[in-house]
Amino acid sequence: MAIPAHSQQYFTIPQYLELERQTGIKYEYEDGEVFAMAGGTVNHSLIANNVSSELRRLLKKKPCKAFNSDLKIAISDEKYRYADASVVCGEVAYYDENPEGAKNPTLIVEVLSESSEPYDRGEKFKKYRQIATFKEYILVEQRFPLVEVFTKMEDKVWQYRVYESLEQTIQLLSIEVEIEMNEIYEGVVFENSI
Repeated sequence: MAIPAHSQQYFTIPQYLELERQTGIKYEYEDGEVFAMAGGTVNHSLIANNVSSELRRLLKKKPCKAFNSDLKIAISDEKYRYADASVVCGEVAYYDENPEGAKNPTLIVEVLSESSEPYDRGEKFKKYRQIATFKEYILVEQRFPLVEVFTKMEDKVWQYRVYESLEQTIQLLSIEVEIEMNEIYEGVVFENSI
């Protein structure tokens, strides 16, 4: 979840990019305001890495590329977010003023935490839906096995599928691959199993 970052009231895009370079901290950006990204848990980091790695492997012979949480997602030329993983099909496209934010993701993955879940399900998903190329949203729970997939079927119509067993295979229709639940959760120690 994003946390207000700075006492400065308004940042231009170049100031925002320079702030990230100088501090080494990721900030989300919206209409001149910056918000520092909170750190994650061990499970959060492991799941995000597992998803990115598996997507990369599955997409090797396809015209799509998997990205980790370092890639900015451009909702517009004045709104930037970070996802835990994403996929861009074709060449990565940018807005001229910010060549670091991809404006054409096909698939976006968020690993849920108690603090970020309402934002990821609500406002962040709403913002992502403004991206014309965005076709699939994956929410991954870190406390127990649960993956939710929202697939855009047509304008303003999204199909919902849920996966709750480590033996299940997740279908990602937008990029035409299947990913095993047990690959997403490999190495994860769930809270109730400690």
